[in-house]
Amino acid sequence: MKKLPGSIKVCEVGPRDGLQNEKELLTVEKKIELIEAAADAGVSVIEVGSFVSPKAVPQMAATDQVAQKMHKKKGVEYRALIFNMQGLKRAEAAGIDKAKITVSASRSHCLRNMNKTPEEAVQSFAEIADYAVQKKISLSGAVSTAFGCSIDGAVPLEQVIAIIVQIRKLGIREISLSDTTGMANPLQVYKYGTEVKKLFPDIDWVLHFHNTRGMGLANVLAGLMAGITTYDACFAGLGGCPFAPGASGNIATEDLINMAEEMGIATGIDLEKYIALGHKVEDYIGGARSSSILRAGRCCDIMKK
Repeated sequence: MKKLPGSIKVCEVGPRDGLQNEKELLTVEKKIELIEAAADAGVSVIEVGSFVSPKAVPQMAATDQVAQKMHKKKGVEYRALIFNMQGLKRAEAAGIDKAKITVSASRSHCLRNMNKTPEEAVQSFAEIADYAVQKKISLSGAVSTAFGCSIDGAVPLEQVIAIIVQIRKLGIREISLSDTTGMANPLQVYKYGTEVKKLFPDIDWVLHFHNTRGMGLANVLAGLMAGITTYDACFAGLGGCPFAPGASGNIATEDLINMAEEMGIATGIDLEKYIALGHKVEDYIGGARSSSILRAGRCCDIMKK
């Protein structure tokens, strides 16, 4: 096994990628409570929501209010997902200075999600990138369905690289490879991860996995072996994509933290606080999701009994 890193960065995407697929619409106050609890537990990056059409994603309709009213902890990066200039200006008005754009490597998924081809989608972000530079707003990028698509099937690495090249031309130097449909496997993750790191050494890489077929944490391990040290995850394992048939929850943040700690990899996050946060999330959305630690507890807790 290749030498693993001593630490990783965990990005909490629950307030956006987790809640956007839940039937229960949380109040602004409850969303803020969850965001502030994640920051208090030690997470350094939080995706607070998305500035998209409330008709398309009603769960994200109050992102403006959440961003304006939440307490921002020093040292924590608060970002939001956008799809167009209107979304970026809403983010700016709400006090968010880090925005994420996403382009699907799958043609069918991109058309369904954005009503554009991947090429058209990247081109549409050029104006956004210029505006972000002028306003000193940081931009990150994501290649969704980077490992496979439930509509188009397998997504070749060459197709992913073509999108990365275009995103990089916008001046973006942080890019996530996102397994939107949960179709990735560890060998594929290792291959894609090592290749993009070799081809684009100036990019800060992030991996985003869904646990649709039970390979989420195995894919994290493959990513670690490829040398990637930043991972998106979601409290209580919530999540899914409204535009990707069959996509289920993200890897659970508390499961990721637990695995890292058991392997001697530091996260800087208080796992006990995160477990409490996960249980609160489940209470708010009305039932358990896919978090193993919330069901079984930590090994050290079991051994104390």
